[in-house]
Amino acid sequence: LLSFCLFVMSRIVRSSKFRHVFGTAEKKENCFDGVKVSGSAWDSNKVAASNKFVAAIWESGGGGSFACLANENNGKLGSFPLVAGHKGKVLDVAFSPFNDNLVASVSEDGNGRLWSIPDGGLTETMVDPTQTLIGHKRKVGSANFHPTAENILATTSTDYTVKVWDIEKGEAACTVTGHSDIIQSVDWNYDGSLLATTSKDKKIRVIDPRGDNVTAEATGHPGVKGSRCIWLGEKGNIFNVGFSRSSDRCYSILDPRKLDTPIVKQNIDTSSGILMPFYDNDTCLLFLAGKGDGNIRYYEVADDSPYIHYVSDYKSSTPQLGMCMRPKTACDVGACEVVSMVKACKTMLEPIHFCVPRKSELFQDDIFPDTPGQEPAMTAAEWLGGANKNPIKVSLEGGFVAKPKTEFKPIAVKEVKVEKPKTEAEMKQEIVDLNKRVAYLEAELAKKDAKIKELQG
Repeated sequence: LLSFCLFVMSRIVRSSKFRHVFGTAEKKENCFDGVKVSGSAWDSNKVAASNKFVAAIWESGGGGSFACLANENNGKLGSFPLVAGHKGKVLDVAFSPFNDNLVASVSEDGNGRLWSIPDGGLTETMVDPTQTLIGHKRKVGSANFHPTAENILATTSTDYTVKVWDIEKGEAACTVTGHSDIIQSVDWNYDGSLLATTSKDKKIRVIDPRGDNVTAEATGHPGVKGSRCIWLGEKGNIFNVGFSRSSDRCYSILDPRKLDTPIVKQNIDTSSGILMPFYDNDTCLLFLAGKGDGNIRYYEVADDSPYIHYVSDYKSSTPQLGMCMRPKTACDVGACEVVSMVKACKTMLEPIHFCVPRKSELFQDDIFPDTPGQEPAMTAAEWLGGANKNPIKVSLEGGFVAKPKTEFKPIAVKEVKVEKPKTEAEMKQEIVDLNKRVAYLEAELAKKDAKIKELQG
């Protein structure tokens, strides 16, 4: 009878180490209290984190800035220096996975910038970047570091291109066209050989950046609001969130080789906030945080049907403007913390710890497999030459110690050319030249029209 009961229970209750994962917010005195997180309508995470720092896009008028706070500088914040070198609003920030002190920012001014943050945080406002990435023709909306190659960064812009930069040289090594509208999200796959993007044209694309081409394209979610996609780590599938025709929030799991046939498609709820997805490859846990929501849903992704299992909700009454996942190496293994996140509210950055309840104080190797560390698997030149390598993994047993600050030394530093205001005489001459150009082009069009009529006749 006992064996029969156990058999029935095994059929009803799914066996999983992460069924009881629970989220706990940090106490207010340990949060970053007194920030001004940007309320910009641009869909980005607003916040990013490394092992040492948390960065948040700042609400500022005239030019763009972001805060970069050392983990130990928490509590009630007074006035503190910002990173303030952009001429337009900052739209996204990202930390290098191999250098905790190196942060990238992109902005409405059409440029990307790299900043070297000193250990312990800023002591004065930083306006001079370590490197500047000049090449996009319109505002730049996202920045994503390569997961295995050092000094490779992907950016997207409202000029409908994806550029992959060698940040050491300050040059765009690859430029991918093929989008017909604004790119809303971009993500590297596990080994960094492919990118996935979602766009305002309601399509999801898989890109081979070194081949400068789109390898697969399919129609994504049909709703008019924002859509995002992420790769599901070593599983190799793509997770896509968006809105249905009736404005329900929904998700789908896609095989990149058969993009037009979703493996799973499901509606979530009728809320209006754009969903921010995050995936932890070590635990297969997937987190969905809605903008303007207070809660975070989390699921476990499996290899077989139904492929995704709802686990629980982290509930809070404070709505989030943005969210980010800290590196796995920043988790407290002693407390069985499997995922560490930072929630961006209007005036506060609140760390949230997702833990597995365990009584033993020993290292739990079943929930902490070896995880990607801070050593790059290859150089930028190797990756650009066609190499693909998986991340170099490290054990978290005994706790992870972040490596000392490594200096980012670019080979060539690009600088933004500041144009001097033109004199009245120069402006008048420019108008004369432009009028001549317009007259010439109108004459050429008239010739073409006459030729077309002649050919039609």
